[in-house]
Amino acid sequence: MEVKERIKQKADELFKRYGIKSITMDEIANQLGISKKTIYQSFSDKDELVDEVVTDLLKYNRDRCNNARLKSVNAIHEVFLSMEMLEEMFENMNPTILYDLERNHPQSFKKFQQHKHSYLFEIIKQNIQKGKSEELYREDINEEVVAKVRVETMLLPFNQEIFAKSKFNMVDLEKQMVEYYLFGIASLKGYKMILKYQQELLKSIVK
Repeated sequence: MEVKERIKQKADELFKRYGIKSITMDEIANQLGISKKTIYQSFSDKDELVDEVVTDLLKYNRDRCNNARLKSVNAIHEVFLSMEMLEEMFENMNPTILYDLERNHPQSFKKFQQHKHSYLFEIIKQNIQKGKSEELYREDINEEVVAKVRVETMLLPFNQEIFAKSKFNMVDLEKQMVEYYLFGIASLKGYKMILKYQQELLKSIVK
């Protein structure tokens, strides 16, 4: 693995675990056993490093979402596959990461916001349309409104004023929010399908 990729990988790991603000270039260098000068040969400053880490993370998110869409057999199955990806991303993630990004790295935060309001909104909206055509979601729901609500609630686990890290687990929160969302838009046929996937997921965990 190239030095630059090793630096980004370690930075990504540390940012997720401890937040962005608390991690210095010195800390990243120490963790990798390299000099800070070596890091600055690949990145002009921490802002550039953060931006590249965010860019890679958003690409990873898009790839996983696209893969879930391709592998899924129906709209609800797609959401369950995406939920697995979110659980993986949120595992051991420090909820302050978005706050740090907004306060200290505005350009990277803007990139994240664009991803959220364009890509995530569209893929959720398309899933709703698919679910309607499969009669798994209620025909009367407003696709635009529901997609916007889902995009916003997806990030609620990061809000420390509502869900303090000391009291709530981000993975559990996200799982519950996904299930509340699905049950809220499901038709009777979809409701039964959700229960089916929940049971299958439970059996796989027990195994």
